[in-house]
Amino acid sequence: MHKTLEESQALITEIRGIVRDEIRNNTEVIVCPPYVALASATRLLEGTDIGLGAQNCHFEDQGAFTGEISASMVKSTGAQYVIIGHSERRQYFGETNEITALKAKTAIRHGLNVIFCIGETLEQREDKSYFRVVESQLQEGLFALDRKEFSHVVIAYEPVWAIGTGLTASPEQAQEMHAYIRKVVGTHYNEEIANETSILYGGSVKPDNAVTLFGQADIDGGLIGGAALKARDFVDIVKAMQ
Repeated sequence: MHKTLEESQALITEIRGIVRDEIRNNTEVIVCPPYVALASATRLLEGTDIGLGAQNCHFEDQGAFTGEISASMVKSTGAQYVIIGHSERRQYFGETNEITALKAKTAIRHGLNVIFCIGETLEQREDKSYFRVVESQLQEGLFALDRKEFSHVVIAYEPVWAIGTGLTASPEQAQEMHAYIRKVVGTHYNEEIANETSILYGGSVKPDNAVTLFGQADIDGGLIGGAALKARDFVDIVKAMQ
C-alpha cells in the first residue's frame, strides 16, 4: 500500500526509462502497482518489455463483495500477472491455503499468470517445521492445477521473518529452500516442469545482496518489496541478474 496514482505513474516512468537505457540482458521485469494505477500503467508501459501485475484478486468472478477486485477486472486493465498469497495477505487478512488455491485457479482461468507466494514465519523457522509448512502451501495452494494451468505459475519464496525486517535469509538458506521447492514440484508434476518453473526469492532483497542471492543455482529472480519503491535501487537489482 504505497504510492498515489501520480506517484505510481512517476515511479513507473522512471523505471521504464532506466530499464530502457541500462538493461541489456533478457531479464523479465514486472511491476505490480496498486489497483488505482494499473490502467494508466498499461499505457505507460506500452511498447516496452516490462510486464504488469496486480497485488491481489478475489476468487469469485463477480458478486456482492464490496471493495474487492475480480480477476477479470485485473485482466481488463491490461495486466498480465497477479500476486496471490503474499505473506501480508496471509498474515493480516487471514488468507488460507484453501483461499489461495481458489484465487490461483480463478486468476489462471481469466488469462492471468500467477505469482504465488509461500514461506514460513520465524517461529516455524526456529521449530524446524519450515519444510513441512512450505510443502503444505504448495500442495494445498497449487497442486490442484493441471500441468497446463501450472505453466502459468511463478513461485515466490518469502521467508516471512525476512520481509521488511532488514533480515535476509543467507544465500545458503535461500538456496536450500528453493532446491526443496523445485524437488516438491518435480515430485508432483515432473522434473521437466520443475526445471521450467521460475522460483523467485522475496525477503529484503537489496542492490548489495542481490548478486549473491541470484547467483544461487535455484534462485531465478526476486520478488522485490521496499527496494522497488526507488527506481535506482530496483533497476540495480535487475542488473544483478546479468
